[in-house]
Amino acid sequence: MTGALRTSPALRGGRSWHAAVVYASSPDPAAAVPPRILIVDDDFFITMESEMTLREAGFVVVGTAATAEEALRLAEEHRPDLVLMDIRLAGSRDGVETACEMRAALGIPSLYVTAHSDPQTRSRGERAQPLGWVEKPFSGPRLVQAVKAALKRLEG
Repeated sequence: MTGALRTSPALRGGRSWHAAVVYASSPDPAAAVPPRILIVDDDFFITMESEMTLREAGFVVVGTAATAEEALRLAEEHRPDLVLMDIRLAGSRDGVETACEMRAALGIPSLYVTAHSDPQTRSRGERAQPLGWVEKPFSGPRLVQAVKAALKRLEG
């Protein structure tokens, strides 16, 4: 990976904390901290494939969740830099609602990874101010490209 994740104090979600990220080149590879990703998807196989792909690309996967409640708990505990969020989740709450809550309460942005990207769903999803959309099915390189682009958007 050519970049490093640097943390700096920032006001996010009404709180000051050290999870605002700047993805930039680092002259000292030992100082590099890879971006931290949380995967939220109720499809076990997609979750495992995504996790393996992201780890191989040098990202840290802090956890996986299939429900909104589990995702919110893991986000609070691990404070990831980015959440890969499916729209349809196990349980009564969906990914749009979960992404909105994460953004508002924790300041954590999402990248939607979903098969549900019709105009109505996209309109609902925009409330969470996502960093992008990846339509299923997707390839490993497409996922890595989308995550890198989302992290780059956090820079500016």
